[in-house]
Amino acid sequence: MAVININSCGEAPRGEVKYAIIASRYRGLWIFVRERNRNTWEMPGGHIEAGESPDAAAERELREETGAVCFNILFLGYYSVSDGEYSGYGSLFLAEVNELGSLPLNSEICELMLSENMPERLTYPSIQPTLFQYAIRAAAGS
Repeated sequence: MAVININSCGEAPRGEVKYAIIASRYRGLWIFVRERNRNTWEMPGGHIEAGESPDAAAERELREETGAVCFNILFLGYYSVSDGEYSGYGSLFLAEVNELGSLPLNSEICELMLSENMPERLTYPSIQPTLFQYAIRAAAGS
C-alpha cells in the first residue's frame, strides 16, 4: 500500500517534483478523465516537462485533458508517494473551471465524467483517493 504525505506549507521537497495533479470542479461537480487505452478514471494531471514549473504544468494539463478554457487554479501543496519499491513527488492543485471547450485534437483523453464523488474504477487507486479527499477539504475551506 502506498504511503502518501501532503505538505501544504508550500515548501518544495528535496526530490524532483514530477507530476501535477488537478482536482477540478465544473458547475459544482468534480471532473474525472479517461485515457483512450484505459477503462479507468483519474483526476486531470500528468508529468511536468523539462524546464516547466508545476504551476505551468497544471494549467497546461488542465487545458489538454479537460478542454478547460476559463478557470481559477490554486496550489494546494506538494505530495510524496512511497510504496516500498517506488517513491516520488508531485504537486496538487484545485481548479474551479468556469468554461469547458473541446478537447484538443489527438488528445490522449477520450472522455470526461462530471460527478459528485470519485468513481470506483480508478487508474491510481492507491494514490488518488487520498489526494481527492485532501482537495475536498480544501474546497470546503475556500
